[in-house]
Amino acid sequence: MSENPSDPIPRAVAAVQARFGAAFPKTVLVLGSGLGRFADKLSGARKMSYADIPGFARSTVAGHSGTLIAGNVGETPLAVMAGRIHIYEGHPPQAIATPIRILRKLGVERLILTNASGGLKPDMPAGTLMIVSDHINFSGVNPLIGPNDDSIGPRFPDMSDAYDPALRALLADAAREAGVAVRSGVYLYTLGPNFETPAEVRMFASLGADAVGMSTVPECLVARHCGMKVAALSLVTNLAAGISDTPLTHEETLAAADSAYERVESLLLRFIAKLA
Repeated sequence: MSENPSDPIPRAVAAVQARFGAAFPKTVLVLGSGLGRFADKLSGARKMSYADIPGFARSTVAGHSGTLIAGNVGETPLAVMAGRIHIYEGHPPQAIATPIRILRKLGVERLILTNASGGLKPDMPAGTLMIVSDHINFSGVNPLIGPNDDSIGPRFPDMSDAYDPALRALLADAAREAGVAVRSGVYLYTLGPNFETPAEVRMFASLGADAVGMSTVPECLVARHCGMKVAALSLVTNLAAGISDTPLTHEETLAAADSAYERVESLLLRFIAKLA
């Protein structure tokens, strides 16, 4: 396919390489709500605002700083996206595709996603960590809609193993070594920004979902389309509406993420070490 002068990807790749060098890490970790301080674990870190990268939209949500950071965690080169964008902020679905495709052009092979979610079962209260085994896209939107560029990926990408089995096994091993309890389950994606109604929560549970949230799935779809391996870790920050009598707020989400942070950090540090 001939180069499109309006395509931001070549300009973005040049800008990122000018800041970080040609050897960009092969693994990128996307930090969800309340988990941004994990970026402090990187040694020799360099930072770049999303605003300085062509094609990177800016996040407007509290707890998402909007910074690309690259460095090392122990012996493992790692890049971190401190903050993500969400379609509910008013971004078109394709705005999520561009950053992921930029990362792929930079040589990224693995995308590790984290998120905050609502638990759909009474035995998955706030603080539960869940390795995502599969997902349900209940949003009605998809960042792959539109003309397909066959040089990026196939028109109809297979999602049989959306979340890489080997990476999921490494996450489970890391959790055991860290002494951190984890569950495995299905994440259901809704568009948001409202929290779900009790009737919706009952329906989602009946569909086989274990947790519900407003992110992760669009990034997974784009990453798998362009050949990346994906893993996802979901932190349940509250029981969903109708299961708990407590009104749901984003402040509650951030507080619960802060409370569980040390366990998340311990698990991620061991997991990243296994990728060295």
